[in-house]
Amino acid sequence: MKKQTFQFTTASVDYYFDASIQQLKEIVTLDNTIIITDETIDALHHAKYAGFKKIVVPSGEQHKNQPTVDGIINQLIALEADRKTTLVGIGGGVVTDMTGYVASIYMRGIAFGFVPTTLLAMVDASIGGKNGIDVGIYKNMVGIIRQPKFLLYDVSLLSTLTDADWSNGFAEIIKHACIKDAAMFDILKANTLANFQQDKTLLAEIVERNARLKTTVVQHDEFEQGERKLLNFGHTLGHAIENEYQLYHGQAVAIGMAYASLMSSQLLGFQQTEEVTTVLANYGLPTSYPFDKAKAIVTLKMDKKREQNTINYILLEAIGKGVIRQIPIIEIENIIQAF
Repeated sequence: MKKQTFQFTTASVDYYFDASIQQLKEIVTLDNTIIITDETIDALHHAKYAGFKKIVVPSGEQHKNQPTVDGIINQLIALEADRKTTLVGIGGGVVTDMTGYVASIYMRGIAFGFVPTTLLAMVDASIGGKNGIDVGIYKNMVGIIRQPKFLLYDVSLLSTLTDADWSNGFAEIIKHACIKDAAMFDILKANTLANFQQDKTLLAEIVERNARLKTTVVQHDEFEQGERKLLNFGHTLGHAIENEYQLYHGQAVAIGMAYASLMSSQLLGFQQTEEVTTVLANYGLPTSYPFDKAKAIVTLKMDKKREQNTINYILLEAIGKGVIRQIPIIEIENIIQAF
């Protein structure tokens, strides 16, 4: 187990790379810890955290909402959780989002940590302190930025993922490469999904590389006043269609990245759209979708990145160089309608 501590604005976070979930007992105590996980993860991995008190929630993005949060809080009260209790979210992004959110509001804030079990959660969702829930079709409309106490990385947990889940995670890896790491984009071009599934060393390296990349961005701009906005590449349109069509998060973001690349070519002269869409397709991700443009625009207008009549849209000047552009909503409407 390789430990590294990263300092954020108001907290330090311990990252445990090359770890095993069974080492969780070395980080937290049985008496003061409650695990939050979902039905899918509990069915697959419950023996690995036997002995801990746990709360099991239904699986799926459709349950990342206030009623589920209320249920967790009621169970915490029944378990007599207090201010010395640590919550540990074991699962994908839905579980980590809700665990961090509940921990931030229960008794005005208790400690929490994450053991991400999906590639998406390992490279993106569990990192950076954004914790929240959906309101209807509006993604992450309610939430807070608060850092976990620790992250434990056990890549062996990924062995139970479906190919769709693997692709879901690679959408965020491709995003990171597009905005910040051209060399990683070349690594992705030189490999396939099967290479990462079969080579645990290669997999651990790409997970750690992405965790460090996102962490560095967040350290520079924890509360999303500047550089952190780059991490929203593909998410503006992606979030507008994700819940409407019950898409995987990675699928929606991939579609958003493909369209953002087209916008980049129109507005900034970006010349590598075909490279982006080819890599997305090679990792099993869609690059277009027959979405209702009018509905998507209505949802997009409620995006958290909107500032009055403009949206901070993330575009590419080149692979590895994302930029933030304030674009009038009416201009975005016209571009989307022309797709």
